[in-house]
Amino acid sequence: MPTPLRQAAVLAVREGLVCVVTSRDSARWVIPKGHIESGHTPEEAAAREAWEEAGLRGEVDPVPLGSYSYKKNDRRHIVSVHRMNLIAEEELWPEKFVRQRQWVTIQEAIRRMKEEGLKELLAGVDLSASSVAVAVE
Repeated sequence: MPTPLRQAAVLAVREGLVCVVTSRDSARWVIPKGHIESGHTPEEAAAREAWEEAGLRGEVDPVPLGSYSYKKNDRRHIVSVHRMNLIAEEELWPEKFVRQRQWVTIQEAIRRMKEEGLKELLAGVDLSASSVAVAVE
């Protein structure tokens, strides 16, 4: 069995809402996520994805909220999810013309998500805390 691919995602928080974006290929609602490039930390990858996919800049917590896994192309992906406290939301960003961005309640984000592991992780998040550690595998 191939080694699982490690990815990082960002849960960007603004005024009690979280940012969701559409995926590029199927218009499903997701949170910004991508591969952790060699020499980079998961929180650096999460910050990069927040910028590229949603035009967001902020402070990313190095301690993940938790993680979830999924299979794609017969390979397991393990995703660490990091909270970002928003500093700036730009009007133009690299993937603006291939994604939609919306701010929704955590309950609405859960309703829109397809990945069960991500839904479970989000259900355990307390947005009122400045930094949260919830473990979901």
